[in-house]
Amino acid sequence: MLIGIIVLVVIVLAVIVFVVMYNGLVKLRNRIDNAWSQIDVQLQRRHDLIPNLVETVKGYASHERETLENVVQARNQAVQAQGPAAQAQAENVLTGALRQLFALSEAYPDLKANTNFLQLQEELTSTEDRVAYSRQFYNDTVLKYNNKIQTIPSNVIAGMFNFSEREYFEGEDQAREVPRVEF
Repeated sequence: MLIGIIVLVVIVLAVIVFVVMYNGLVKLRNRIDNAWSQIDVQLQRRHDLIPNLVETVKGYASHERETLENVVQARNQAVQAQGPAAQAQAENVLTGALRQLFALSEAYPDLKANTNFLQLQEELTSTEDRVAYSRQFYNDTVLKYNNKIQTIPSNVIAGMFNFSEREYFEGEDQAREVPRVEF
């Protein structure tokens, strides 16, 4: 009788541990999906602002057609990208194209003083900050999840139920380089 109770208690405890670990993995997986959705929301906002910005610049720098076309093409590729790796790569190309576009404002003082351009530039900068925060949150959540599915004992449950590693949303390689300052 006592042995039966001990066996039952051990089984109940094992089931509880199993359920807690499984639920923890599901919660982390769902948190990753939510974090990715937040990145997607911010990127969509960014993509929506870009056509307005391009139209504003067109009026002042119409002969800078190549720069404007690069921004539009990069935006379209970013909108079509799927998954963290492809999305990150497309967004990095878009960021580079936007840098060129903002550099145009230095060459056109009237554009630089245009209220609409300044407002769009400020909104885009604010959106960039939100994207950066969302990327950081996503990557932090991926780290927790990947650690959990790779460590004992939750890796056993992760393997049984096909929980697989998630990709990080990587920044551009240029951001890792040390900037050169020349005098």
